[in-house]
Amino acid sequence: MVHGPSLECDVEEPASPHRPMRVVLAAPRGFCAGVRRAIDAVSDAIERHGPPVYVRRAIVHNLAVVRELEAKGAIFVQEVDEVPAGAVLILSAHGVSRSIANDAEDGGRRVIDATCPLVAKVHREVVRHHRDGRHVILIGHADHPEIEGTLGQLPGDAASVISTQGDVAALTFPAETRVAFAVQTTFSVEEAAGIADALKTRFADLAGPNGSDICYATSNRQAALRAIVPQVDAIVVVGESFSSNANRLVEVAAAQGCASVQLVAGPEDLDWSAFQAAASIGVTAAASTPESSVTAVLQSLRDRFALLVEEVGSPIESIYFRPVQVA
Repeated sequence: MVHGPSLECDVEEPASPHRPMRVVLAAPRGFCAGVRRAIDAVSDAIERHGPPVYVRRAIVHNLAVVRELEAKGAIFVQEVDEVPAGAVLILSAHGVSRSIANDAEDGGRRVIDATCPLVAKVHREVVRHHRDGRHVILIGHADHPEIEGTLGQLPGDAASVISTQGDVAALTFPAETRVAFAVQTTFSVEEAAGIADALKTRFADLAGPNGSDICYATSNRQAALRAIVPQVDAIVVVGESFSSNANRLVEVAAAQGCASVQLVAGPEDLDWSAFQAAASIGVTAAASTPESSVTAVLQSLRDRFALLVEEVGSPIESIYFRPVQVA
């Protein structure tokens, strides 16, 4: 059974603070280079231009981050037409369509593009495939802003979105169609591989990415979680319910056979009943989750248990992106 945050649940009596609990922290976890770059872009723009600075949609999928930036002077809007003429406008790390990017510049707005470089790489790939005369198949979730932005790099009928191997069989193109595929950067590594294999079986003339489209952070965090699942009785993924990479971590843990998996934004979402029979808990965090949220979850666990905390894996990631230019 997979546990998620619940609005209504029975309040459990606190466990004895003397009962030992082993906590295994997955490494790496939390912020990736693209997320840090996007957050820094908002902070740097506020410092350079002064508040307010407008941001279209959540800069990254984490409410704690959004609230912190709002306190500094960021104003988050849904669409660019909510931004006054001449204002500073930042586009989120997930990327946007060409039409939105063009609309953003209307009215003399100063537009700062914080699109993750790895998302921008996928944008370039799909444009190249389209120019080569291929129909583009995007492996991802149709309602995710990254997929919406990637689709927006192409004409309306130039791409299709699929998310399962079953979707491959449902494609109506003839087997001889020249196609190419690209993958949402926060998609499940294992699911993407299975879908790609199904596409290779279905289409004789299939082009794919040079290397993996799935970002290094997504791959690393999924691999780190797989390593700790066999060692623990329960898993806590710290992240937002609307975060794609957080939900993929939940799916990875469940697929590895963990019977108790929770996705929590913070300690207030913890389902304590899941730990009644547990002697060990694994903890990880989505690539958009600040370490402060992990620390808060650990403190809440420490209030109820005698914790023995260990970190498994390597927390060091060498990927670095140049800062977004905000001047």
